[in-house]
Amino acid sequence: MTREITLTLPEKRLRQLLLDVSDYIGCQDGYTKPELRFTGGWVRDKLLGTTSKDIDIGISSMTGFQFGTLMKQYLADPKRETQYGEHVLGGLARIVANPEKSKHLETVTTKILGLEIDLVNLRKETYVGDSRNPTMEFGSPKEDALRRDSTVNALFYNLTTAKVEDFTERGLADMDSRIIRTPLSPYQTFKDDPLRILRCIRFASKLGYSIDPEVQKYMSDEGIKDALRLKITRERVGIEIEKTLRGPDPYQALRLIDRLGLYDTIFTDPTKRDVAMVNTDQWSRSYEVLLDITKSIIPGHEGPWEHQLICRILIRDNEELYLSWLLSALVPWAAVEPPVANNGSTKSRPPLASTVAREGLKFNNKIVSVIKNAVLDMKETNMFKDAVIIDLNSGGPSLKRKSGRADRGVLGMAIRRWGPHWRSSVMFGLLLQVMNCEQPEDRQHLIKQYAAWLSELRDLDLLDADAIEPIVDGERLKKAFHMKGGKWLVAAKNIAMEWQLRNPGNVQAEDGVAEVIRCKRELGLP
Repeated sequence: MTREITLTLPEKRLRQLLLDVSDYIGCQDGYTKPELRFTGGWVRDKLLGTTSKDIDIGISSMTGFQFGTLMKQYLADPKRETQYGEHVLGGLARIVANPEKSKHLETVTTKILGLEIDLVNLRKETYVGDSRNPTMEFGSPKEDALRRDSTVNALFYNLTTAKVEDFTERGLADMDSRIIRTPLSPYQTFKDDPLRILRCIRFASKLGYSIDPEVQKYMSDEGIKDALRLKITRERVGIEIEKTLRGPDPYQALRLIDRLGLYDTIFTDPTKRDVAMVNTDQWSRSYEVLLDITKSIIPGHEGPWEHQLICRILIRDNEELYLSWLLSALVPWAAVEPPVANNGSTKSRPPLASTVAREGLKFNNKIVSVIKNAVLDMKETNMFKDAVIIDLNSGGPSLKRKSGRADRGVLGMAIRRWGPHWRSSVMFGLLLQVMNCEQPEDRQHLIKQYAAWLSELRDLDLLDADAIEPIVDGERLKKAFHMKGGKWLVAAKNIAMEWQLRNPGNVQAEDGVAEVIRCKRELGLP
């Protein structure tokens, strides 16, 4: 079974440069001419007809840093550099061996002819016992292919022959069958590196492939799941989850995690030995509804109006799309109360969903803060939603005024309290409530309520209320009251801001100050 790959012009130039460098190295004392191959994802993507600017180059007989250094030496001759075009070689970023971070031999990342390049030697791995760090040695092309996570990621492109090489003897067939299969036995592949479980899920969802039943069996194996908890750093788990949820089909990935019983292995707090098991029996309701909502992003898709409206308002870009899927993944944790501190402290503990993001996935502070606020704001967002939708027989206090419209000032101030990521807070509340709705018709009713509420916010022009600049500042208020700053000033600015929100057509700061003066008794001022 053979396949042809057509190179782009930069790829052709890159191939020729690398072959020339290989010939040059073969003429140097003490060196053997290395064999060079494009490896892994680039080969897969080219065969699928998609482009990739990231290329891993497998080198047969030296480290990536050695090859990169000799390539720089080869290009030191100006005549050679101009032979391949402009901006041939960028700086060489040397990544030294570091077994604790799963980097066992020196590699180099660089930019050649505008392409992102990793230079790495072909290698084989030997695992001893329960060690998470293998002994890494120079290996043959077949040994390098067999150590990979799946057969479709183990294909090579030989630069000398310009042919695709399938050393597992199944990679091309598995691409034709659209299936994820491990090069070695699934048990051996996952026991050696349990992170390959997550990589199989990521590539199945990315490529739209199914996972071989035998592979799925060992992805659910309790011993393999324990190894994933114990052997793999949580940073690596978090990186895989982020790549997956930013991919083209996060729904399929969450569905696989759910069906294979991997939730408590992936979304967990590793700092607690007695961490609670999370009930995921109804979790699918959350990510299925999110799938229906996000279908509105697809050009030409005509879903229910409420799905389209929710999607337009709450998911404006790829970052909010990613946050929505991440929140959906963490929704089961919202139902679990944080444990009481052993020292009897009454200080509130962070929501477990944000703890899982911080400790279990090692996400950055910005993402953790979004998740934390989404959980903490959830009750208030639900209350405001219920209050506005009195015509849909919702509970809660009404925010309607005599005009029949919701109080723009009260709603606007709520959005300002929730901050720039208020949309994520609303999405989290929606997904949690959907998960807890037993009947499909109740879920549809709830979605219509959220759509009606968001429609009201849109009609009141409050969707960007968090970013509105106040026309009354603190200096003006201190001057008006002849007072220094203090707690009163914070409350006074809030009164001025709420007045501004109620009167969007009035831009006179004096009128805002007059409103604060009118309310000075509320501020405890003389």
